[in-house]
Amino acid sequence: MIMDSLLFLGNIGAGEIIIIALVVLLLFGGKKIPELMKGLGKGVKSFKDGMNEIEKEINE
Repeated sequence: MIMDSLLFLGNIGAGEIIIIALVVLLLFGGKKIPELMKGLGKGVKSFKDGMNEIEKEINE
């Protein structure tokens, strides 16, 4: 399921990941990245909680 959603990325190698990380670092700065990751983590947790709640309702 998760792999299906990542198929649009194609075949990304380590070099491309490093370039993307450097661009993000340049755009947001070192101090802002932990805050962005914290917000992203909260969003993913909220999404998973919502999916689990819907799955419970369907099963009942």
